[in-house]
Amino acid sequence: MKTVYLVDDDIAVRDSLGLLLLSHGYTVYAFEGGEEFLAAIDASSEGVVLLDVRMPGLSGPEVFRQMYELGSELIVLFLSGHGDIPMAVQAIQQGAFDFLEKPCSEKKLLERINDALEVAVGRHSVRGNQQLLEKRLASITPREREVMDWILQGRLNKQIADEMQIAIRTVEVHRANVFAKMGVRSALDLSQLLKGN
Repeated sequence: MKTVYLVDDDIAVRDSLGLLLLSHGYTVYAFEGGEEFLAAIDASSEGVVLLDVRMPGLSGPEVFRQMYELGSELIVLFLSGHGDIPMAVQAIQQGAFDFLEKPCSEKKLLERINDALEVAVGRHSVRGNQQLLEKRLASITPREREVMDWILQGRLNKQIADEMQIAIRTVEVHRANVFAKMGVRSALDLSQLLKGN
């Protein structure tokens, strides 16, 4: 995933940055304004946004706010030829990855895009792991869930059988089902999986 969304009303900036990014192997989607960009993305869009601060229509900060409201996890790098320190501080405090002044050296721009893409990949990985865990947990029956809760408390099969008033063999079957459905081989693996998320 090396996707960069370029949102800038200046065609010369879009063209020059677009060519630079394409020449370095990025997939680039260029937009003249915030409205056009927002219409093209959704919460599942991935990558980095190079977002101009001052544009006709929606400003960069307004676009950023609407992205947040959409639930977008795109990483935002603000670009501005008119930036000031308070504006940059506010953008960072609101969750922007960085605030770069135009003109920006190619080296610095590419470094910051790569850094932002690493964050984007990390977010995607965490989100994917969380979705997988939720899917696995949803596959567990209520009775298996009860056994799993006892397992997580460190109880042995006999203790679980006594607490639930069922046969030890039934506990063993539920335990095996929980381990298989959760993709683990031990109670320790199960505990680490659930604590890691």
